[in-house]
Amino acid sequence: MSGELDRPDPAQLRISDEDRHRVAELLRDAAGEGRLDLDELDQRLEAAYAAKTYADLVPITVDLPSHPLTGMPKPAPVPATRPERAPAVASHGSSVAIMSESARRGPWLMPEHHTAFAMMGSVVLDLREATFAEREVTITATAIMGSVEVIVDAFTQVFVDGVGVMGDFSQARDKVEAELGQDSPVVRVKGLALMAGVNVVRKEQPRPRRK
Repeated sequence: MSGELDRPDPAQLRISDEDRHRVAELLRDAAGEGRLDLDELDQRLEAAYAAKTYADLVPITVDLPSHPLTGMPKPAPVPATRPERAPAVASHGSSVAIMSESARRGPWLMPEHHTAFAMMGSVVLDLREATFAEREVTITATAIMGSVEVIVDAFTQVFVDGVGVMGDFSQARDKVEAELGQDSPVVRVKGLALMAGVNVVRKEQPRPRRK
């Protein structure tokens, strides 16, 4: 318990020079697309290079199309607490689908690290009813001519940092508005999509099952 309470707000963590350069690149791209004029570009570049924390970067980029900035947290518009989970039935450290489908749904225990592998198959990791073993968990997803889909709820913070080669590795448009707070669990998704798709999507809670 004390370890969780001592953890700092991710938005207040110090940023690196690489983070500043990534934001500067994003701003120059936006200017090239006509989203920013030259005065705005100069002002935002100055603010980006003067930024100290991830929170300082949010106002500079919040009105621009999202880009995969490693480690940069999304703003938390509404402080919220993730609802209580039903008791976990089982824990799974990996999910594999080779010319088949593997799906994790319902009240299961999501360990600190989970590996998902799909080759000409499909893996679905639905975390909306899952209990997290740690406040921050990591999914290493590899898809080769297949797909890996990660589903989270409104209360879960997500960081996507993967590589798509002739494929797509990204967070899809939210189906429900995020309701994030300082106690929100964190899911980090990394890995590779080779002629395949690895996608994270935020959806509303599943409907209660009939008994």
